[in-house]
Amino acid sequence: MSIENIPEIYIKNKSENLDLFVYDFRMTNDVVKSKVNLGMNMFSFLQVGKKQVHFAGTSVAVNQDQSLLLKKGNWLWTELLDTKAIYYCKLFFFSERKLKEFLEKHSKNKKIAIEDTPFFVIRNDSYITTYLSSLSTIKEAPSIFANSLLSVKFEELMLYLLQKYGEKFEIYLHSLIAKETSPFKKIVESKIHSNLKLEEIAFLCNMSLSTFKRHFIKEYNTSAGRWFKDKRLQKAKETLELDNLKPSDIYLDFGYNNLSNFSIAFKNKFGINPSEITS
Repeated sequence: MSIENIPEIYIKNKSENLDLFVYDFRMTNDVVKSKVNLGMNMFSFLQVGKKQVHFAGTSVAVNQDQSLLLKKGNWLWTELLDTKAIYYCKLFFFSERKLKEFLEKHSKNKKIAIEDTPFFVIRNDSYITTYLSSLSTIKEAPSIFANSLLSVKFEELMLYLLQKYGEKFEIYLHSLIAKETSPFKKIVESKIHSNLKLEEIAFLCNMSLSTFKRHFIKEYNTSAGRWFKDKRLQKAKETLELDNLKPSDIYLDFGYNNLSNFSIAFKNKFGINPSEITS
């Protein structure tokens, strides 16, 4: 699967060095775990559909009642149609320079969150609805005024969210310009109980699959495939023991494409079929 460089692929004039950019993204087919290199921090205002994103150490899912502010970097995006035959979200990209300008003007708090969360969930409300409508009208403005208007709209949105979420949002904004720290083990161990493929986890670590496998052996003294398999089977066993679930309910969650393969792997490790586990 190729990597999409966003917002570059949406910008018509490639010579432009934009600090702010708005794009209306629409599609009519589901997209699952597409690889995205996000070159700017971005607001994703979901209008129709569902969205799930994976970053280095975490993931989040939202519907049209929520929007996201996403940190630049490598992401896996899943975008799903809802009841309507279209997926639509308005994307608002902003540069680090614009963010620094805003913080210098409006923020005195330079605390950084202990947990480096790459996303901020925004609850959509009447203001957001009205704001997005006004943002759309900028496209109709003469180009000589568009950038100035967009700059005003960016500051307006940031001030509103700062007022709405207070220190929590302020600290998050500062984290976007802090030096990134993404230790290899932190990323790997946050994905133990996901159903991501090794290639997808390697992408989140900013590595090729071959480099990821070599680095993994140095860190864990075993192969990545074997390590993830053992960890996930152990978690599957715990899930069957504690929850009122059947093997057919969980095998997909632990990276298996069919129940038969899951049952064989489970029996090879524990000596019993998963269906023999009772809560």
